[in-house]
Amino acid sequence: VKSEGPKLVPFFKATCVYFVLWLPTSSPSWFSALIKCLPIFCLWVFLLAHGINFLVSHQSASRILAGLIFSAVGDAFLIWQEQGYFIHGLLMFGITHILYSSAFGMKPLDLKAGLLMGVVSSSCYAFLYSYLAGPFTYLVAVYIALIGFMGWRAVAGVQLCNDLWTWTKLSACVGAMLFMVSDLTIALNEFCFPVPYSRFIIMATYYAAQMLIALSAVETRDEEDFRKRS
Repeated sequence: VKSEGPKLVPFFKATCVYFVLWLPTSSPSWFSALIKCLPIFCLWVFLLAHGINFLVSHQSASRILAGLIFSAVGDAFLIWQEQGYFIHGLLMFGITHILYSSAFGMKPLDLKAGLLMGVVSSSCYAFLYSYLAGPFTYLVAVYIALIGFMGWRAVAGVQLCNDLWTWTKLSACVGAMLFMVSDLTIALNEFCFPVPYSRFIIMATYYAAQMLIALSAVETRDEEDFRKRS
């Protein structure tokens, strides 16, 4: 963790810039989009700093980088969500969750974790359902399924009981949970009722989630050895 900390300094600075400037969402602009996306750009640099060879030889890392790229595009779309680009942002983040799920992999399967995430996801959608109308009835269902699946794959990788976990696997798990909290807050605020301090909750959990998921790409032991042990 200590060796990766200095590489994350630009990300922390960019995140501070976002919260200090706190640009109003009522007047979207390319400048506000840049400030919002800047921490994610820094996470691109964080992964790229490990070298192209690292990204090429570790498919999980390259998929997480691709997910971060789609996330930045989604962030930009959401700057103009009041102008009709909310669905575009939803699509970009849906692709992000597919990429993250692919990066986390399907081993170990851990059906118990899958069942738990299925119950949580279904409960969230059941609560939101009465507030949804039109295409959002279906789009939100698909999105919740995608992020729930991503959460399952992140949780399944930890394996605390079998003592096969690494700090990167734990980082992916916590990051996925924070991503779900961020998106649930967006859904509640967008479709149900105003959530106090919603913007702060959404962005704080979102940036933390993306940082932890980016950190999970940096495996500290040989991945093939880990898969054999699991």
